[in-house]
Amino acid sequence: MPKVITVALGGNAINKPGQKGTAEEQFTNVQNTTRQIAKMIKKGYKVIVTHGNGPQVGTILIQQEAGSKQVPPMTLDICGSQTQGQIGYMIQQSLGNELKSAGIDKTVVSVVTQVVVDKNDEAFKNPRKPVGPFFDEEHAKKMMIEKGESWIEDAGRGWRKVVASPIPKGIVEIEAIKSLVSAGFMVVASGGGGIPVIVNDDCTYSGVEAVIDKDRAGEVLAEEVKADVLMILTDVPYAAINYGTPEQKNVETIKLSEIKKYFDEGHFKAGSMGPKVASAIKFVENGGEKAIITSLENALEGLENGKGTVIISD
Repeated sequence: MPKVITVALGGNAINKPGQKGTAEEQFTNVQNTTRQIAKMIKKGYKVIVTHGNGPQVGTILIQQEAGSKQVPPMTLDICGSQTQGQIGYMIQQSLGNELKSAGIDKTVVSVVTQVVVDKNDEAFKNPRKPVGPFFDEEHAKKMMIEKGESWIEDAGRGWRKVVASPIPKGIVEIEAIKSLVSAGFMVVASGGGGIPVIVNDDCTYSGVEAVIDKDRAGEVLAEEVKADVLMILTDVPYAAINYGTPEQKNVETIKLSEIKKYFDEGHFKAGSMGPKVASAIKFVENGGEKAIITSLENALEGLENGKGTVIISD
């Protein structure tokens, strides 16, 4: 049986620092990314792809604000769904073209994915995730009074809306995703951490204004499809302890108990490597064969030769 790999793509796979984020730039980045994914598929692995959407949803929120005097702006959950379609399309086309060039007859399909969060999650009581454009203090206070939104002053650059970042609990469309994978399709799912939804008293779903960490959602996806490997691709080849100090050391192949010790000691910062390591730990704790954190360029080397931070059970 071919191994199932869930690949979580970082933001640099789609939009690189310093770029404007044009369609042409993003397509070029995605094409480079899908060449790496195609290498895994050529080797016989079943690959499920998930991805970030930070720059893209930020752009959509700016567009919403700019056009709000002409058309009604959409809520954050709907904007997130738009990025799933946008990025999914680019991955579908680019990866499909790579596979065709290699003589591989596989269809790539994206699933607009809802991810369940707990309406009582503590994150909703203390929103901290900035989203959207910057405004002056007057606009921020007006939104806080009129709409009950949470806003913060962001490092002297202006005021930004903040929303909750709750923990993902499950994927609404998981049975469809598993069926597609089983049937041999290459699936893109849970983009941007998924569209956050809560379960109502009558068991229906409602979208909420929140942002789910993409790596945590990727771990839930990997766990629910029973993937063998969770691979988190970022802009560095290794996680490191004592980061930014003379004692900095790359973490290579490491047992679960040891990486948990480093995590508890605070080596991995909450705003960068922390969620990646936490997601990798959870995946292996819950029965995954291994989790890999490495750079996009090292994806296949990380999978087959351990180039990167590779977390295994004790």
